Amino acid sequence: MRWLALTLAGPMIWAATFTLVYGLHGVVCASVPGPEGLGQGARLLLIVAWGLGLAAFVPLFRALPEGPALSQRWPYYGAWIGLVATAFTLFPVAISTSC
Repeated sequence: MRWLALTLAGPMIWAATFTLVYGLHGVVCASVPGPEGLGQGARLLLIVAWGLGLAAFVPLFRALPEGPALSQRWPYYGAWIGLVATAFTLFPVAISTSC
């Protein structure tokens, strides 16, 4: 069952990071009066949250088993799916300045 946990770890990291970044974005935008957009501090907070999510993949990739068997490839695929999803789906939210 270790391979199942490692396979699902990538998408779970993405889900946690997605929730954190969009939650922070909602809280920050709720506190901004008017359509000015995000300030530098709020944008930095979103970028740090996104970066922490990306950094969480480093220990995951180190824990992945090596080998040609299917039980070694599935965790590898799951980790890459989570990493790419985290990088591309949260980039616009973390970088943009609008609410």
